[in-house]
Amino acid sequence: MATHLIVLAAGAGTRMQSDIPKVLHRIGHAPLFAHALASASDLSPERRVIVAGHGAEAVEAAARDLDPDLAIVRQDRQLGTGHAVAQARGALAGARGDVFVLYGDTPLIAPETLAAMGQARRDGASVVVLGFDAADPGRYGRLVTCGGKLERIVEYQDASDEERRITLCNSGVICADAEQVFDLVEAVGDDNASGEYYLTDIVAIARDRGLETAVVTCPETETMGVNTRAELARAESLFQARARLRALDGGATLTAPETVFFAHDTRLGRDVTVEPHVVFGPGVAVEPGATIRAFSHLEGCRVGAGAVVGPYARLRPGTDLGSGVKIGNFVETKNARIGEAAKVNHLSYVGDADIGASANLGAGTITCNYDGVFKHRTTVGARAFVGSNTMLVAPVELGSDAMTASGSVITSDVPDGALALARARQINKDGMGKRLMDRLRAAKKKETH
Repeated sequence: MATHLIVLAAGAGTRMQSDIPKVLHRIGHAPLFAHALASASDLSPERRVIVAGHGAEAVEAAARDLDPDLAIVRQDRQLGTGHAVAQARGALAGARGDVFVLYGDTPLIAPETLAAMGQARRDGASVVVLGFDAADPGRYGRLVTCGGKLERIVEYQDASDEERRITLCNSGVICADAEQVFDLVEAVGDDNASGEYYLTDIVAIARDRGLETAVVTCPETETMGVNTRAELARAESLFQARARLRALDGGATLTAPETVFFAHDTRLGRDVTVEPHVVFGPGVAVEPGATIRAFSHLEGCRVGAGAVVGPYARLRPGTDLGSGVKIGNFVETKNARIGEAAKVNHLSYVGDADIGASANLGAGTITCNYDGVFKHRTTVGARAFVGSNTMLVAPVELGSDAMTASGSVITSDVPDGALALARARQINKDGMGKRLMDRLRAAKKKETH
């Protein structure tokens, strides 16, 4: 059965106290609405629709950056969730199968939960609602059931005292028959305390038409909406807890899991070891057997099998480490391809560079890649040895098996196997060091008197 997706992302989010549309706030380095899309990715939806409203241009731009194939419609006036879903009717014209309605500010719905809702549809329900047992039902809408069947949803402000004692609450997430859902939405009215068109009213309308309705439940944490900065922080915490568990279940070792932070798309291979206080930005893949040592920061990079990174290393976007590479203390890389078994162990910057297999860059090696206007590339051949404190002024190329003397400033290409020396000749002045220090100490003594 085909699956389609509507993500409601039109809310203002005034309680966020932000100029940024609520659904563009991030957890795991991805906007909130992207997590809703990711939750449904296992369903392989044929059509996906984002309903934008507040800050629509920014939301549309972010959605297109994420995936140009997303359909985007606007809810210019926010008249309720039923009204929001109605805006997607044209984008889903002729659709058959299941339509899931998710919320751009509810980022933690598990794929397994959506799969269970899809199964309830296959079992015969025309409308399936996701519910949860709330520890504190508060102002949530209540799910009214009879004999295990869902009869209706009542919003808190419209509920009787008896209905408010119900703890089975509405998440707002639904799965419905694509050929029926918009006709049900069209029948929704705004005769309620808020004067809005509630999507939840389609349950009672479906029942009146003799259609079967059902409820699927999930843990309360999955349905958490993000409306404040505090809730955003809690959602981040819950996301990170899930990501850590996935990494551990996938065969990685996290020696202090609570100190490791993941992005939404971090990929760790089996037998990867991650030491404490490591941060993964977006776009990181770490291949099997690699070690990420403490206090390292990685983003937009690939770490090859068996490589060792850190401690205190920073891998920036475009870094690609071959297998067995060693990136050590206080090393920064950017847009650099570093070949198999190469070493950059200490206090170095390698940017816009190609480093050959088994090359060794000594402590303090710097690729001088920027001339103030343009970036230039440095190439270091296989098995080359770069002496400590060498400046490689790009564009420049060191051949295979070449060497540079420590303290050199290399501005011209170095042939294969050659040794480059590019520093002033050392001159020793007998006795001058002691005489200079004596003079300085005397001057200091005179100042203190």
